Amino acid sequence: MLSALEQFAPLPLQESWDNAGLQVGLTEAEVSGALLCLDVNERIVDEAIAKGCNLIVSHHPLLFRGLKQISGANDVQRTVIKAIKHDIVVVSMHTNMDNAMNGVNWKIAERLGLKETAFFASKNVEDIECGSGVIGQLPEAMAADDFILLVKKQFDVDCAMCNEVLRRPISKVAICGGAGDFLLDGAVSQGADAFITGEMHYHQYFGYEQRIQICVIGHYQSEQFTSEIFRDIIQRECPGVRTEMAETCTNPIYYL
Repeated sequence: MLSALEQFAPLPLQESWDNAGLQVGLTEAEVSGALLCLDVNERIVDEAIAKGCNLIVSHHPLLFRGLKQISGANDVQRTVIKAIKHDIVVVSMHTNMDNAMNGVNWKIAERLGLKETAFFASKNVEDIECGSGVIGQLPEAMAADDFILLVKKQFDVDCAMCNEVLRRPISKVAICGGAGDFLLDGAVSQGADAFITGEMHYHQYFGYEQRIQICVIGHYQSEQFTSEIFRDIIQRECPGVRTEMAETCTNPIYYL
């Protein structure tokens, strides 16, 4: 099953700073069930145990940096200990899934009904076409305030962080899930009317008034449907494996 995920989103597609792939455990064991999630923490491992799943597939890696000790001193160490104790394998598909064809950003585009979707700022890795963001066309042009309402509805967010409302119709939309402000200028150069991402630095909002509609919806919110990609891959390539969508919300940010 791991090979099916890596065939869809090969590990060489990940960024140099990332740590996608196998995180914890041995892959020889027969899969009793796969719990699919965005982040891995103790509560996610508890849910896997409760649901009889010995595999967790996450988007964000549990291990970004090397551990110098495993003593239970922090949440990551405690999560590793609990996973090993209960023979649970943890696998993460992060920026390789962000960069893959039909990956995270394509899922966002699908939620918005975009057509003619393609990579922007595309590149080739080992002869595989990939890219950090996608761009596409709305089925019909719409006013900027209506577009923002559509985004909020489709991603179930109460608020979005936007710049000045654009005073022209929005038709072409650029997307980068997660932290995507590094692609904002690329979106402008590609002629996008709007740019959707999960988070941006404060100073990045300056200077784009009436050039492009910025719509920032939260890191977790932008990538929340990534588990659907995992589910579809596993059900298609490994139809005998039971998949469970995590019910535990791991978003650490509260909107009060």
